[in-house]
Amino acid sequence: MFVRNITTMSGFLLTGFSDNRELQILHALLFLVTYLLGSAGNSIIIIITTLDPQLQSPMYYFLKHLSLLDFSSLSVTVPQYIDNSLEGSGYISYTQCLLQVFFFTAFAWGEVAILTVMSYDRYVAICLPLHYEVIMSPRKCRLAVTVVWLSSGIPGTLYISTIFSIRFCSAKIIHHFFCDVPQLLKLSCSNDYLIVIGVAGFLSAMSFACFIGIVLSYVHIFSTVFRMNSGEGRSKVFSTCLPHLFVVSLFLSTGFCAYLNPTSDSPNALDFLFSIFYTVLSPTLNPVIYSLRNETIKSCVRKLLLSTKFTG
Repeated sequence: MFVRNITTMSGFLLTGFSDNRELQILHALLFLVTYLLGSAGNSIIIIITTLDPQLQSPMYYFLKHLSLLDFSSLSVTVPQYIDNSLEGSGYISYTQCLLQVFFFTAFAWGEVAILTVMSYDRYVAICLPLHYEVIMSPRKCRLAVTVVWLSSGIPGTLYISTIFSIRFCSAKIIHHFFCDVPQLLKLSCSNDYLIVIGVAGFLSAMSFACFIGIVLSYVHIFSTVFRMNSGEGRSKVFSTCLPHLFVVSLFLSTGFCAYLNPTSDSPNALDFLFSIFYTVLSPTLNPVIYSLRNETIKSCVRKLLLSTKFTG
């Protein structure tokens, strides 16, 4: 009955991963645990990079903003899905859906931008160490982060302004756990979605340009590393670069796979897996990935957790 009536309502029906009530509750609990872990991990990174004097370099300044973007991105999609799963309805209003599109695309672009800035920071630190303090001065770092946050509003604004022109004629059923742009385009009944595809193409080209910038940075980084005579120096470089490279690879590869795959009326398990990776697991795992090989971060986390200032 609810599926039949959704065509006459102003909102949409998110199908999620299953229509089985027990599985919906199980998924809600799993997403809740993941959200709490991701929120805790990113919050710890934000706290220690703000308060600890050891973590006041540009690398950790950018890491703090990556964690802010990760925490924000998680908060856009996961709580709504948990609420829908527990209620068993899957309904999301038109306004909520547009807000999800705006903030999710904004934070996704922000993450691409900050990862690009972080790769440039590592390139300057390793390939141009004598000029590092001049190139990555505090003023320039603040300017770079300001540009990242301001530019993140562009994708959301472009998508929202073009989605307003779409007429949704078919059953308003979205085969996903959040309002995703490709799924919304499938609900259009005419060619009025072509301008949205144009926006998507423009943003894809910008993302690809960032990807090329990251690749070029790491080509220079690794060529410099392999010329190093000191094994200790190489180890130190790898401890700061490999986590960033892994985060970039995980986020961009799963995001590209999810968006380059043609959308279908019955998404398979692989489609859902890709979407979970870039929307949920990537921002949840980033704090762990950055902490695994970085002794400074691990030391600061231990100090935070054991400090009487916090535990008291």
